[in-house]
Amino acid sequence: MTDTVVIEIALAALLVGAKLAAPVLLSALVVGFVVSLLQSVTQMQDPALAFVPKLIAVGVCLLLFGSWMITEITVFTTQLYERIPDLVRGG
Repeated sequence: MTDTVVIEIALAALLVGAKLAAPVLLSALVVGFVVSLLQSVTQMQDPALAFVPKLIAVGVCLLLFGSWMITEITVFTTQLYERIPDLVRGG
């Protein structure tokens, strides 16, 4: 196994991780921004008011995108297992 192969696998793993985290993080970001905007307009600074909507948004996002996430990570893992014979042979 060469350095190039290791870097290629690490890059693919980072890309899959970013692709899987993106929907959850973006939904939390959008909801957090909207709640912050509402809090600043109404001058209501309750920490629970910021946390609960984000928690609900992340839960809904996981319900909507969970099967896609599992499929993506399963495909990536399967591709890694299929590459093991080539890695052992040195190619």
